[in-house]
Amino acid sequence: MRLGYLIGLAILLSALWLAFSGLYKPRMLFFGLSSIIICLVLVSRLRLLDREAAPYFRLPVYLSYWVWLMIEILKANWIVIRACLRAELDIQPALVKVATTCRTDLAKTVFANSITLTPGTVTLEVEGDWMLVHGLYEDQTQPEDFIEMDRRSAEAADGRKRETEVAG
Repeated sequence: MRLGYLIGLAILLSALWLAFSGLYKPRMLFFGLSSIIICLVLVSRLRLLDREAAPYFRLPVYLSYWVWLMIEILKANWIVIRACLRAELDIQPALVKVATTCRTDLAKTVFANSITLTPGTVTLEVEGDWMLVHGLYEDQTQPEDFIEMDRRSAEAADGRKRETEVAG
């Protein structure tokens, strides 16, 4: 699969170079091709090319995750806006420990940032497979409220479904 990542990186670098340079004279094309080849050789020799370094194969999964996350952000915005416009502030802040099934640092970062991007919740700490989350409403900040986001984050970043779904 490394060859696939290398070919994908070559296509991506070529497209970016052609789009950003805007120069199509033979000498400039030679310099562009040379720089792309040098980058590919260095990346290959340093063994930097893996699934996390070349995520373009997972673009459809990422896009579907971001569409889902944007919908969740809009729903959470509505809740926070309603709380702000009420005459009496009725929030019940809570701190909860949320377990994650994400295995890679990338997936944990995606999950933690997704929680923080959602209005009304903030990830305060990440330690191992646990995250400390602050929420505006205790009844909407329960560990089970984050299961779907955890599953989708793991699937988008780790490229796998949760163990319970695979086993079941």
